[in-house]
Amino acid sequence: MAKEEEKVTIKKSTMWQIISGVLVVLLVISISTGGFGNSSTEAVADANTAPTAQGNEGIIEVSAQEYTDDDPFLGDKNAPLTIVEFSDFQCPYCGRFHEDAFQQIKEQYIDTGKVKFVYRDFPLSFHPMAMPSALASECADEQGMFWEYHNMIFTNQASLSESLLKQFAVDLGLNTGQFNECFDSQKYASEIQNDLKDASASGGRGTPYFLVGNVPVSGAQPFANFQQVIETQL
Repeated sequence: MAKEEEKVTIKKSTMWQIISGVLVVLLVISISTGGFGNSSTEAVADANTAPTAQGNEGIIEVSAQEYTDDDPFLGDKNAPLTIVEFSDFQCPYCGRFHEDAFQQIKEQYIDTGKVKFVYRDFPLSFHPMAMPSALASECADEQGMFWEYHNMIFTNQASLSESLLKQFAVDLGLNTGQFNECFDSQKYASEIQNDLKDASASGGRGTPYFLVGNVPVSGAQPFANFQQVIETQL
């Protein structure tokens, strides 16, 4: 009888060892992919399905100051904290960010001189109007109208086309000859490629992707999440 009880005890012990091992493996997979249900392939190919904090914040050592380039920005250039956004004009989660959290960030931190907010391009290949929109926004920036053009794109995100991008230039009173030549020649293609390279180098795997000071953040997070990251660094 004692031997049978000993066998049962050993079997139970072995079973728990197996279960524990499986749980450890699952935990490692969860941390490395940002959560269950998101494979690494999905994270790279379509961040729209994974609008969550990357990794999570603080694991990747980065500095927004190192990734500012010469791109358009809002706020005081000498603000104590810099936020860099890598964005895709056709990404619905990027649109959501600019409708929601961005407005509060602008009011509480950008307009008050606490944050310098930099916009950089991260057009994803499966969004056909992402690259044309990025090129057009660069051409608008050439005439000092980036943010006005940027807002028009996001307002009309669901109906983007090349003809509409050119119409925006007319609506904003830009020099349309200069704009169309810039757009048609893809004048700023190399600039956008440089943005893409920096997005990847800094840990970006999808859009929108942010460097909030020294903290990477992925996805259309609610304002409270950004606020927490901002305040801890201010």
